[in-house]
Amino acid sequence: MTAGYALPARYVIHTVGPVWHGGNHGEAGLLAACYRASLGLAQQYQLGSLAFPAISCGVYGYPAAAASQIAVAAVCDWLQHTESTLRQIWFVARDAAMAAHYRRLLEHSAL
Repeated sequence: MTAGYALPARYVIHTVGPVWHGGNHGEAGLLAACYRASLGLAQQYQLGSLAFPAISCGVYGYPAAAASQIAVAAVCDWLQHTESTLRQIWFVARDAAMAAHYRRLLEHSAL
């Protein structure tokens, strides 16, 4: 975690997502762990909001549908089991297709 410096954010939480190798090398667990670790750090610093990019979906090649499902499930699960200071969580999409994945999942989530 670093200061946000000139960004419109107090902090930047850095996480390294897994490279997609076909889905049979523990990628899903590693990706979910990125979200949980970031949420835990946000909680530790008592942050009120958090924005997630589509972790691992760029050059790391994680399929957007699978990655968005893991992201939403990890965040929902964490929020259901944690007394959180977070009041806003954003999923930031790199394109319209990714945004559609998030929207579909969030419409059916417990959030």
